[in-house]
Amino acid sequence: MSPDSVFQICSSIAMLGWLVLLLVSPVWISIDKFLIGVIITLFAIIYAWLIFQVLTPGDFEKFGSLDGVMELFTNKTAVTAGWVHYLAFDLMVGTWIKKNGLKYNIPHLLLVPCLLLTFMLGPIGLLLYLLIRFIKTKHYFIANY
Repeated sequence: MSPDSVFQICSSIAMLGWLVLLLVSPVWISIDKFLIGVIITLFAIIYAWLIFQVLTPGDFEKFGSLDGVMELFTNKTAVTAGWVHYLAFDLMVGTWIKKNGLKYNIPHLLLVPCLLLTFMLGPIGLLLYLLIRFIKTKHYFIANY
């Protein structure tokens, strides 16, 4: 399967996961089991498959410099692996935001902008959630699980 096909399929699956998280999670509280157990695990498998196609043991030293990382990302398969990495981790963070928001009784409508930003801009969505949680709980260093 070509990197372009993997990119398209994984992007579509991620969109489905985010729609489920945004729209279904208010009524299906344990949706995180599906997201982590199916979608994120699938992304982890695809990521490993892609990485094993392109990385050699000598490539790991390239992660020590920006030039080395840029060299790694000149290969379409490596870029696709990087994209799947983002999809998996952003969806995992979104799932955590939803679960943690439930723990601290943060209304779903307040989570929606956090989730949308996490989907599009990863850490900015997480930052917004942490700010909202701090405002609602008056505690920054609070249990996260």
